[in-house]
Amino acid sequence: MILVGCWQARIVGGVEPGDKGVRRVAAAREGAELAGEVEDLVPELGGAFVGYAGVSVDRPQRVGFVGRARLGGGINEQVGDRVELLRLDGKAANFLTSAACDAAGARTERVEAHQSFDHQRLWADLLSSQALAFNLFGDLAADLTQADRAVHEWFPEAPGRVRELRFAHSPGRFDPAYLNSLRAFTVAFILDLDDGTSGVVAVDVKYHERNKSETPRPENLHRYTEVAEHSRVFAPGSIDALARRGDLCVMWLEHLLQLSMLQHPSRTWTWGRYIVVHPAGNSDIAAACNRYHAMLADEATFATMTLEQLLDTGTLPEITTAAVHERYVSRGAPR
Repeated sequence: MILVGCWQARIVGGVEPGDKGVRRVAAAREGAELAGEVEDLVPELGGAFVGYAGVSVDRPQRVGFVGRARLGGGINEQVGDRVELLRLDGKAANFLTSAACDAAGARTERVEAHQSFDHQRLWADLLSSQALAFNLFGDLAADLTQADRAVHEWFPEAPGRVRELRFAHSPGRFDPAYLNSLRAFTVAFILDLDDGTSGVVAVDVKYHERNKSETPRPENLHRYTEVAEHSRVFAPGSIDALARRGDLCVMWLEHLLQLSMLQHPSRTWTWGRYIVVHPAGNSDIAAACNRYHAMLADEATFATMTLEQLLDTGTLPEITTAAVHERYVSRGAPR
């Protein structure tokens, strides 16, 4: 068993000889996205690549993990059993279904401008929210009819039909017509509307994350406030509060990204929702969502749903629901 990363337990493995570490930094500008943010400035520390202690040079590695006992809580506590990262069929064990694995493979082959994509965390971290998103929605990406049923189960008022799913997606990183930001959605459901415009259900998936204070990028603050004020969804005094350093910063910026789509000069986007999905046991994220709700005068564009509630909607295939529950709820729930 290998434990890496002093701030976040994770698994490592599935490493083929000759693999090299992946740096999360996509461009020199990325470090300025959140003032003082450290995590995007350094290479991923949890590497298990050739040249690291204990990594074989001539065969794939299969190792276990140590995770968190409480979601959003302390480190180095057991939440799961030893896991074989490579299944007997040689496929990545981080993904629960073939559709999830296919969706992940398709996303890693597609590059969005200015993206920062952590391949290592996606393929080799069982606590990764990114991998959870593919496990939740990979089947829907492969079956758009089912994806459309799901969106209309979650949002009965949603117009149109689902056209596609886009994972780790931004409509335009550093595009001033949007938010002039690096923020991206975990997954976006893109809808075709009857009038020829588009809609979006932008999803942020959380799993083990804790909330931490961040500072919005000062030189882009005017754009953040412009989008926020134009949206007219925030309660009096909320924009000033959210524009300061605080632990609702990332949630605010991702909500603003969705709102900026509705304000785009092209008028391509005419309907949208931003939803945060998190385990009920992650009390840190749940509390943040409740506090963010209180910042809104109009909650129509913002929603939350627990992982357990999503699974209970019956919008995923039964086998996927059971597998997600086994890995992420039964094993990961606080005791």
